[in-house]
Amino acid sequence: MWDPAQYLAFSDHRARPFHELVARIGAFEPRAVVDLGCGPGNLTAVLADRWPRARLEALDSSAEMVEEARRRGIPAEVMDVAGWRPKPDTDVVVCNAVLQWVPGHADLLRAWLDELPSGAWFAWQVPGNFDAPSHVILRELATTPRWNDSLGSALRDEQPVHTAHEYACLLAEAGWHADVWETTYQQRLSGDDPVLDWVVGTALRPVRAALSDGDWAAFLTELAPRLRAAYPQSADGSTWFPFRRIFAVGQKPA
Repeated sequence: MWDPAQYLAFSDHRARPFHELVARIGAFEPRAVVDLGCGPGNLTAVLADRWPRARLEALDSSAEMVEEARRRGIPAEVMDVAGWRPKPDTDVVVCNAVLQWVPGHADLLRAWLDELPSGAWFAWQVPGNFDAPSHVILRELATTPRWNDSLGSALRDEQPVHTAHEYACLLAEAGWHADVWETTYQQRLSGDDPVLDWVVGTALRPVRAALSDGDWAAFLTELAPRLRAAYPQSADGSTWFPFRRIFAVGQKPA
């Protein structure tokens, strides 16, 4: 289950990559715009504002997120992105911080790119920080004797995404124009355990699902000091959290 409130706690930080991704889409009057993995709908509204004449399609696998998106007026539907297929009028597809949750998504991307109409745009971005301390510490703790039986199979692969070069090649091999880049944001966070609060909303979801309430509290108690040591507060009390993102935008030749 996703918690929209927890996810939106860092909405400014999470929104910036979306805006930078969408800024590279050059579509003017698309017939249909799709948000694959729309989450709580706060960013889907940006797509609706930019292309108000387009048919808007939004989907997410989380019923909680879809409910929140609908509350915002977004016509969202519950669906696993792996089961989505583009309609003939789909001219823009945005997939923001979703594909890291989809095993084998490169094959799915190839199928989508093949099925989309000429002139279509496809834009996605994924986290590229799976070798960062925030994730390494989490995997190390999950595989300790106390937690391994409960969590050994709950976490994602160490590298659930591809490199920027691999995504560029994927687009080029499909015959698409490719615009691919990486950015490492220095996120300035505040609070006593801001990195823990960040990962609770995303990376720790499978852990929460696998544990009872009591074990969940115990796991966080062990994880928190490890993250504080890896990401110490600066002199002004803030915590700097480097976060690498991988972006890819492609257009299918007309």
